[in-house]
Amino acid sequence: MRQWLMRLAGIGAAVTMGISTFACGPPQTEAPGQQPPAESAVGEVPQFEFDPTWPKQPFPDEWILGGGMGVDVDAQDHIWISHQASDLTMFETAAAADPPRAICCRPAPPIIEFDQAGNIVQAWGGPGEGYQWPRSVHGLTIDHRGNVWVGGNVAPDAHLLKFGPDGSFLLQIGRSGESKGNADTANLGSPADVAIDPATNEVWVADGYRNRRVIAYDADTGEYKRHFGASGNVPTDVAQGSAPVQGGSSLEQFGLVHCVVISNDELVYVCDRLHDRIQVFRTDGTFVTEKIVTPDVVGAVANDIAFSPDEAQRFMYVTDHASSKVWILRRLDMEVVGSFGYGGHFGGGFTITHNIATDSKGNIYVTEGLEGKRVQRFLYTGLGPAAGE
Repeated sequence: MRQWLMRLAGIGAAVTMGISTFACGPPQTEAPGQQPPAESAVGEVPQFEFDPTWPKQPFPDEWILGGGMGVDVDAQDHIWISHQASDLTMFETAAAADPPRAICCRPAPPIIEFDQAGNIVQAWGGPGEGYQWPRSVHGLTIDHRGNVWVGGNVAPDAHLLKFGPDGSFLLQIGRSGESKGNADTANLGSPADVAIDPATNEVWVADGYRNRRVIAYDADTGEYKRHFGASGNVPTDVAQGSAPVQGGSSLEQFGLVHCVVISNDELVYVCDRLHDRIQVFRTDGTFVTEKIVTPDVVGAVANDIAFSPDEAQRFMYVTDHASSKVWILRRLDMEVVGSFGYGGHFGGGFTITHNIATDSKGNIYVTEGLEGKRVQRFLYTGLGPAAGE
């Protein structure tokens, strides 16, 4: 198996720049890293500060990240990411040329685990025996048993892979190059993301870049369970255009199913990025509601969703691909109550805001795709007033 394994401690130097604040109000007096309480005063929303010290830099062996495609947090509060080295230019990977054209840099392994301090714990991934590595790795999910799930978002990727925490191969669902469309339950269509339901041990797939559906399998055996399309409709192979459009009940099919997440109360949240909407379902596929996050613009808004770590998951965080923001929604009614971030390449700004995850302390981690090529941490600083209050 071609993979890289690395266990490191305390590598790199911290970035020594000031902390910038991005929130709907001034920072609160609570210490960073406190978990949001289950109840708060009406109108209070989570506040965040950009953390310039995470992850530790520089990376070992002249490693450099490509487009950040996935991020998740495991039970030990370790942060895992996936990235696409294909986004890197020949100038960024000059050290990997034969012969080398410069001292720096070379692509990092596609899967990387960080600890809370920002040190790299291990890194691995790539082609190996017994499975088909995706042409373009996309998404990353850590399940309740610590296993790592990844998919691929371009043709011929039609499959999903499951690995142990050490990179040992466990399961492949689907076969590369064998996708037969939305009615095919054995193969996928360039899946974007997955979620694991611990209550049923099912893996839910945002399927995705070529198909227009959500599909569930047994997480141990890969046995097909169920699938459905937008609003609970039967998904078809007929696209409703390739440009972003405003979502709504008139759009009977998903445009680009980019994320799926499952809440503690067993609701399934689906990002329809191309149609600017989030749809919510019960686990049997019954449609519950939908939300258009930014009704005044047409762009690739709903990229990914993460929840606040309180038991009720009072808040949900949505990455906005087009506007370079993270929107803060109150999960009960899905109303937007705040946001943070801005467009730009400096720390705390975003370029192609892609995937998002929260740790047990309420801190947020965001990966950036294409030219963003990084992962950033935003420290939770407490609850504060919503915008305009």
